[in-house]
Amino acid sequence: MLSAKSLFGEIVDNDESFRLFCSIAASGESQGGWENGRIAALVPESQRALAPKITRHGADEDKHGRIFNALLRKRGLEPCEVPHDTDYTLLLERHGIGLAHDKLRADEPLTEQDIITYLSHSRVTEQRAADQMVMLRKYFADHPEIGKAVKMISNDEDNHLAYCHEELLRFAYAGHGRAIQRTLQETAHVEIRIYRDVSLAVMERMGRILGWTPTKAKALAAGIHAMYAYERLGGWRRMVSLKMPERRDALGGPATSAPEFA
Repeated sequence: MLSAKSLFGEIVDNDESFRLFCSIAASGESQGGWENGRIAALVPESQRALAPKITRHGADEDKHGRIFNALLRKRGLEPCEVPHDTDYTLLLERHGIGLAHDKLRADEPLTEQDIITYLSHSRVTEQRAADQMVMLRKYFADHPEIGKAVKMISNDEDNHLAYCHEELLRFAYAGHGRAIQRTLQETAHVEIRIYRDVSLAVMERMGRILGWTPTKAKALAAGIHAMYAYERLGGWRRMVSLKMPERRDALGGPATSAPEFA
């Protein structure tokens, strides 16, 4: 029987599929760390109070990248090259989601609209990350190998999502509500398509590594397409709603360390 638990269990139990999974995750987290670090350095003067939170966000992403690489090292594995069609962060940037890397590599201060774009992009992608970690935490929180990592990263993703809600609402109260909703909706519609394509590419490679039958591979692909259909019809709305979070000032302190993964 196909289930998220059995599927991911297969991936974790096989060295080669685990290597691919951790390599993709580490690459995406490290890229997010770099992006947040550059945004923190270029925050406009009017939003300088946000810089420490953006820095904290980036530090968390860097930490997650180190955690995934540490999980590989504990098995005696090296990271593998991430195939382009499985690179979620790269594909989002290429499709105009978030701030262009050319802008982040420059030394010109960002604008308030740039910060709204960054926060809107983060609101959508952190929802995706938080949802995935809820699933992994449900099934693997007590796993002897990955349980600690899952719980730590899941808590961080919840903090990131709370931070995005709170800061976007602050901008909305300041008169940017329409721009925020427009940016959120544009981002979500592109993200669900990229997520579908990346999911199909990842599962196709996992199937080759794990020797899945054509029937199983087709069933998983059908499930991915069904999820996309649901999100396209209205599931995307969960990614654009805003409400004041229970966790206030979630990124107001220093980043937490992960010494056990050093």
